[in-house]
Amino acid sequence: MPLVLRTLLFEIHNLWSKQQIFSHVDPTSLARLSTTRNHQHPSYNNSARHSPNSWTFNKTLSNLIRKNILRFFDPERDISILKGTLKPGDIIHYVFDRHSTTNISENLYRLLPTVSPMKNQHHRRCAIVGNSGILLNSSCGHEIDSHDFIIRCNLAPVEEYSRDVGWQTNLVTMNPSVVQRAFQDLVSEEWRARFLRRLQSLSGSVLWIPAFMAKGGEERVEWALRLILLHTVDVRTAFPSLRLLHAVRGYWLTNNVHIKRPTTGLLMYTMATRFCEEIHLYGFWPFPLDPQGKPVKYHYYDALKYEYTSSSSPHTMPLEFRTLSALHRQGALRLHTGQCDMERRQQNELQSK
Repeated sequence: MPLVLRTLLFEIHNLWSKQQIFSHVDPTSLARLSTTRNHQHPSYNNSARHSPNSWTFNKTLSNLIRKNILRFFDPERDISILKGTLKPGDIIHYVFDRHSTTNISENLYRLLPTVSPMKNQHHRRCAIVGNSGILLNSSCGHEIDSHDFIIRCNLAPVEEYSRDVGWQTNLVTMNPSVVQRAFQDLVSEEWRARFLRRLQSLSGSVLWIPAFMAKGGEERVEWALRLILLHTVDVRTAFPSLRLLHAVRGYWLTNNVHIKRPTTGLLMYTMATRFCEEIHLYGFWPFPLDPQGKPVKYHYYDALKYEYTSSSSPHTMPLEFRTLSALHRQGALRLHTGQCDMERRQQNELQSK
């Protein structure tokens, strides 16, 4: 185990009683470990290579994390702006472009929930499915679908990849850029039909749209809202509060995890601690090689390429991964990075002995 991670785990253990889980972690060392050792040798990802039976859920630590997060914000409340807090025509300042504004449209107001879509919800086992190519050929679909509550990111396709990623969904995020990148800005009837079919496949799920984060996506949000209303799509829309991302970032920064802007995956994990007792992460892998040194696609469903450690990126993915990996080792969450059928086979073999 790398020295930095050993130190991190030692600090976590010693700081439980002080309720400062990450307070003595050196984030620059973590970032250095993530960015200088990950591209040349498969050994960079030793933090995620583990026996399927070596993980035990640490309920005490999970509860402590939940308690600390609730000091910064309440995901049940901040998951969405509610009707009554805004009205059509109100001016909103974008979270990351404070000098730019947008107006609350009639369509958006109609789709604001009256109560939190997660009000009074509690689930024993939750899966958060990221979009890394590490999921390809993983055979994790059945295992993912066995969870009580399943969160997916950025409206990623599932039907043609269901063997590896599953198909059931309870909550899915949709950044406005997804409309442009995955559905060609709905330029033709064919693309509008594809987008509509994807929305209709959600069947009662929460569709979480960060509509007020940055300027540039307002038209795409409005297109999506019109389709939902026109075709009476069976989704429950949610629009995160204006304080949510800053509150999430503040929680991690206070614990010396120096992220620039939380990824959707980290955001969903942080929020899920409020609703989920035991959280399992799939498709979280911000490296170009898998544990065996084979190339990994950035997304499991497209050919997009991305520089994980680019200074121009708003995210610090390797650092996030190292943090989640450390929490995995302490039992606060479970990070799945291997083939699920192999894990089940190994578990069955151990049980039969």
